[in-house]
Amino acid sequence: METKSAAVKMRNISKSFGTVLANDRVWLDIYRGEILALLGENGSGKTTLMNMLSGIYFPDEGQIFIDDREAVIRSPKDAFDYGIGMIHQHFKLVDVLTAAENIILGLDEPGRLNLDAVAGKVKEICDRYGFDVDPWQKIYNMSVSQKQTVEIVKVLYRGADILILDEPTAVLTPQETDKLFAVLRNMRDAGKAIVIITHKMHEVEELSDRVAILRHGQFVGDMLTAKTNAQEMTNMMMGRPVSLNINRPDPVDPKPRIQVKNLTVRSIDGILKLDDVSFTANSGEILGVAGISGCGQKELLEAIAGLQPVESGSVCYLEDDGTEEELIGKDPLEIASMGVALSFVPEDRLGMGLVGNMDLTDNMMLRSFRKGKSFFTNRTEPRHLAESVVRDLEVNTPGVSTPVRRLSGGNVQKVLVGREISSAPTVLLTAYAVRGLDINSSYMIYDLINQQKARGVAVVYIGEDLDVLLELCDRILVLCGGKVSGIVDGRKTDKRQVGLMMTKLGGDGSHA
Repeated sequence: METKSAAVKMRNISKSFGTVLANDRVWLDIYRGEILALLGENGSGKTTLMNMLSGIYFPDEGQIFIDDREAVIRSPKDAFDYGIGMIHQHFKLVDVLTAAENIILGLDEPGRLNLDAVAGKVKEICDRYGFDVDPWQKIYNMSVSQKQTVEIVKVLYRGADILILDEPTAVLTPQETDKLFAVLRNMRDAGKAIVIITHKMHEVEELSDRVAILRHGQFVGDMLTAKTNAQEMTNMMMGRPVSLNINRPDPVDPKPRIQVKNLTVRSIDGILKLDDVSFTANSGEILGVAGISGCGQKELLEAIAGLQPVESGSVCYLEDDGTEEELIGKDPLEIASMGVALSFVPEDRLGMGLVGNMDLTDNMMLRSFRKGKSFFTNRTEPRHLAESVVRDLEVNTPGVSTPVRRLSGGNVQKVLVGREISSAPTVLLTAYAVRGLDINSSYMIYDLINQQKARGVAVVYIGEDLDVLLELCDRILVLCGGKVSGIVDGRKTDKRQVGLMMTKLGGDGSHA
C-alpha cells in the first residue's frame, strides 16, 4: 500500500457553516485500485468533506492535491476536469428525458448532438463494468437502482476515475446491492479510486479495502478493512465502546390490538399491491414486516392509517375490553385520534415527512396542531417536544429554531421518528425508521421502540435490514408479491429462511 502514490490527498481541510464546524483540519488519502469506506456518525462531516472534493463546497482552509499537484476545485465542472465524480443520495436527473439525454446534459459535445453515438459509448461503458442500462429508457420509468446506475454511468461518461458514492445502498434490495458491489469491484480492478460513504457495517466489511473514520469533523484514523471489525470501527466512530446488541424483552401480556382480515389493495393504476392479507398485531409486541422493496409494505401501513383506499377486507382496532372498531372508512385524523401513529420515513425524507424551511419546533407542531382547537397554536408544547427529541436522540443542531433543511439527513430522520413516537400512541406503525442512520443513532431508535413495546404499544416495524428484524422483532410477517408467505417467530428463524420466503422459494413458512 505504501509504495502507491495517492490519487487524492486532502490536507488540513476545514469547513464551517455558521457556528457549526463541519470539518476540522482533515487529512485524507485516496488511492486508485482501492475501495475506501468513509465512516462516521450522522453529522460527523463525511458528506461535507466529499462535497468539497466534488466541487459543491469550497474549503475555508486546507489544500487538495490530485496526483501530487495542487487542485483548486470551485465547481462540479472543475471536479470533472480532475476526473472526480460524485453520486449523491438524492439523484439529480431530469425525469422526462432518456438515460442517454441525462448522461450528456450540460456537456459541450463537439458538432451536432448524435444520440446514437452517445448510446454506443454508454453501451461500451456498461459492457466494460457490468452495468445494465437502456440508453433510450425514460427516467420516470426507472426503478431507484436503475436511476442510480444512470448517475454512475453519467460520471464515467465524463471521464471520472475517482468516484464518490454517498449512501449508495440506502434504498436498494439485497439483490440490487450485490449487483452494485460487483460493478464497483470491476471498477476498482480497472484502477479507479472509489469512496463509499455508508453506515452499514457488514457492507463495509464485505466491499471495502480500507476504512477512514471521521468523528465530530476530525479524521481519527484509517486501517485496512481486513485488519479490523465492526466493533472496533464503531468504537472509533463514537470515541467510546458501544454495545452492538439489540435487546429483545419478552412481550408482557400481549393482547390483539389490530386485526387485519383479507385485505386487498390496488394502486391508482390498478396494480394489485396487497392480495388477501390477514394477520394480528398484539399490544406489547413488535411485529416485523419483511419483503423485497415494493412488495406492499407501504400500502399495508397506509391502509391501517387510513391513507390508502382499500378494495376489500377489514382492519379492526380492538380495545382492551374487547370492543372492536372498524378502521376502514374512517379518515386519517379519526384513526390518529384513536392512538394509531404512522411514522413513515420515506425515501425522500424532506419531501414527505417534514417541511425543510420550517424549524424543529414548527415541524413538531405539524404533528400536534390537531390536538388544539384554538386559532393561535400553542408553541410551548411543540418546543418542549423538539427540545426533548433533540436531547434524547442527540440530534446534532445549533438549536430548535434551526431550519430542518440545514440538518444532515440522519438528524432529519431522528426528528421524524422522535416526533411520531412522542405522540404517545397505542399502535406505532413505523417504516424504515433507521434508513441512513449511523449505528449509534439506530440503536437509540431500537431502544425507543422497545420502550414503546414495554408500555404496551403494538408496534409494526418495517425494515430493510434482515439482521435487525431478526434481532428486534417478536414475530415477522413475510410479504412476497403482496401476499403473506408466512409469519415466523423472530427468536427461532434465521436470515436464509426469511430471505427464501421473501422470494417465493420458501413457500408458506410456519405460522407463528
